[in-house]
Amino acid sequence: MFKQSGSMVSRGWLWTALIAASVLAGVVVFNGLQVRAKDAAQLKALADKQSTVTVTVISPTSSSDAAALSLPGRIEAYAKAPLYSRISGYLRTWKADIGTSVKAGQVLAEIDTPDLDQQILQAKAELASTQANAALSENTAKRWQSLQATNFVSPQAVEEKLADLNAKLAVVNASQANVNRLQALKNFSRIVAPFDGVVTARNTDVGQLINVGGAPGSELFVVSDVKRLRLYVNLPQNQVSNIQKGTTAKFTVPEQPGQVFTATVQSMSQAISSSSGSMLVQLSAENKRGELLPGGYASVSFSIAPQANLLSVPPSALVYTKSGVQVATVNAENRVVMKPVVIARDHGNRLELLSGIQAQDKVIENPPDGVTQGDLVQVRTPQASH
Repeated sequence: MFKQSGSMVSRGWLWTALIAASVLAGVVVFNGLQVRAKDAAQLKALADKQSTVTVTVISPTSSSDAAALSLPGRIEAYAKAPLYSRISGYLRTWKADIGTSVKAGQVLAEIDTPDLDQQILQAKAELASTQANAALSENTAKRWQSLQATNFVSPQAVEEKLADLNAKLAVVNASQANVNRLQALKNFSRIVAPFDGVVTARNTDVGQLINVGGAPGSELFVVSDVKRLRLYVNLPQNQVSNIQKGTTAKFTVPEQPGQVFTATVQSMSQAISSSSGSMLVQLSAENKRGELLPGGYASVSFSIAPQANLLSVPPSALVYTKSGVQVATVNAENRVVMKPVVIARDHGNRLELLSGIQAQDKVIENPPDGVTQGDLVQVRTPQASH
């Protein structure tokens, strides 16, 4: 009896221990699940915070000040004359080297023309022969006219002699014209400056064989008028309406650092180049002191008046997508709103927009890669655009 009672007590303690252990295990599991859920929530919050991009927003600025449009240009002499030879021969002497200032009509070189000299002698001999034939024909015609007065010869015979005289005189005129032509060519044995300027190229030397020129690269000298210069600029099509004849521009050149020169628009081509989408503009500039060099590069700056009711943003605010040019803005819920825009003018450090945004919009100054419509962002303190 006693043994059976002890067995029952032992079983009771066993069940009690099992229940206590089960409860304890349940508490441990429950606490572990709570800790894991809390950690998961913290990790999710941290991941959400890290996935939210921080951006800086700016407000569009109104274009109230004149902007500078800077374009590359090239400088050319106001007048440039490549001098070719009209006759063949050998260069006897040259009198002006590169960099020499010359006056209009000044002799630059002389050419020996032995072949032409012989042609002139031959032409003069032929002229003398034709003149002698014409004189004989004239005397004959006069005698026949006197014989006609006595009816010794027929009128037809007299007319034939007069016709022969006229033919001989025509030959004389042709021979004289040939002599004049060759003598005119002889005058080209002296290469002279066509206007006041500077010799910018000399491509010949004493004793060189000279041929009749005209092809590029065969010029003997190049004379340039550098007292005034022409400045050529390719103006983008969207800026054509802002530049007119008489517009003043400023330009600089690399060889004169810190110096600013002035030029005036002289003419415009009035046509858009299909290859570059720009219009050629010609400006003129004074160069009396010779500071500017023809053929050089120049940075040309035009002052462009602002257009009313246009807003501007920095170039870094633009987003280029398959749908076109867009600007990323932030709404009241800190969500990204993509807005398509139309660029009116590009001033380099800022862009004038024709449409797409409002003055109260918050524009992301430098949108991160991959930003899309509806993305949640964190906004820094807004800064004014400069």
